[in-house]
Amino acid sequence: MKKYGKVLIVDAGEGALAGLRMLLKDYFSEIDCERNPNLIPSYLCRGVYDVYILDMNFNSGRHNGNEGIFWMNKIFETDPGAAVILTTSNGNVDTAVRAIKAGAANLIQKPWSDEKMRGAILSVRKSGRSGSHVATNKAVDRRKPRALSIIGSSEPIKKILLQMSKVAATDANVLITGENGTGKELVARAIHNQSNRIGEAFVSVDMGSISGSLFESELFGHKKGAFTDAMEDRPGRFESADGGTLFLDEIGNLPLSLQPKLLSALQNREIVRVGTNRHVPVDIRLITATNMPLERMVREGKFRGDLLYRMNTITIHVPPLRQRKPDIKPLFDHFKEKYETKYSKPGMEVDAAVFDKLISWHWPGNVRELEHAVEKAVIMSESGCLGPEDFAFNLNKGIVIAGEPECYNLAKNEMRVINQAIERCRGNLSQASRILGITRKTLYNKISKYGI
Repeated sequence: MKKYGKVLIVDAGEGALAGLRMLLKDYFSEIDCERNPNLIPSYLCRGVYDVYILDMNFNSGRHNGNEGIFWMNKIFETDPGAAVILTTSNGNVDTAVRAIKAGAANLIQKPWSDEKMRGAILSVRKSGRSGSHVATNKAVDRRKPRALSIIGSSEPIKKILLQMSKVAATDANVLITGENGTGKELVARAIHNQSNRIGEAFVSVDMGSISGSLFESELFGHKKGAFTDAMEDRPGRFESADGGTLFLDEIGNLPLSLQPKLLSALQNREIVRVGTNRHVPVDIRLITATNMPLERMVREGKFRGDLLYRMNTITIHVPPLRQRKPDIKPLFDHFKEKYETKYSKPGMEVDAAVFDKLISWHWPGNVRELEHAVEKAVIMSESGCLGPEDFAFNLNKGIVIAGEPECYNLAKNEMRVINQAIERCRGNLSQASRILGITRKTLYNKISKYGI
């Protein structure tokens, strides 16, 4: 077996150091072991490492993990592209969340299994500087992708972060569920940015916007002359994502008749461009998302069970904002800063009563609605201080019709709901079609029918 790369192991336990040296001797050309973390800077003066393995606690009686995170940040100061694996005997959710948010490539709980530890180490080596015996100027900065990580500190968010930390290092297919506007694509991108495929493409496909006639061409590509508008050879989304991650959003909108074609590509890991007979192998990590009840759709015969089971090796559910209200303030602060910068209105103050109002609202549009509300408030405010009056929620506005309708005419009610959806999505018909649960083509037809 060819050995390459350098690893630095820092742990107060002599047994842990000896065990890891034995475990890795066939994989790394240089293994440095150290019990004293204060000597880490001296090791870094000699050069950077492909992998760092760092215990989170060095002093007896301290189990909060602060020491490990402190030394990891010191490593990042010298080596921004560092691949750091933290180890701990205190493997609770809070510790895992803090480690991943701080930039750790992985967190391994003691006592570990050799197989799990070996896999984690070789995985981050591959995603860091694999194939090179010396550090290059193209080292990936692992902290920046994680900086876009999910904002919030509620228990549901902690659970999601923990799930992400476990699944990211694998190539398992992931299904992300949740209502519109909860941030499913953000979760997908965060998983990609923590995975071995971080340096490769992340290709996002809105399945609800692809018509049946163009499905194969969009996903699998086509050869010049394969159909009327095929003026040149064109790769599909599968080929574009080769080596990286393919994200199929709103997978529940895929018509039943087209599902076998997707299933075949996923099972065989190869595609055939329209107009050719050549099988092209593809290496992708599949992440899908939906706001639809796929398991119920399977029972109703509207979605293939074998396709669902192919997609949902791991399922991550993103709860609606109304179920994680502790996240409203940090999200508000993030969006406020974003739009203060965008619209050149720095340092806007916020009346404390604003948060009482935001907490009391049920957020049918979830995080997306909160972002739009903050953007509108920043734009319209003239006083330099955001108050409750800047967040005027229309209690009668919404896609769900509650109580007694004004009339029972189906056509009028359908036209009203379509108008409300288009208004809520600010004229974005793709988004409007998604929250209405119909295809964009169907929405176009209804717009034409009602003269909207």
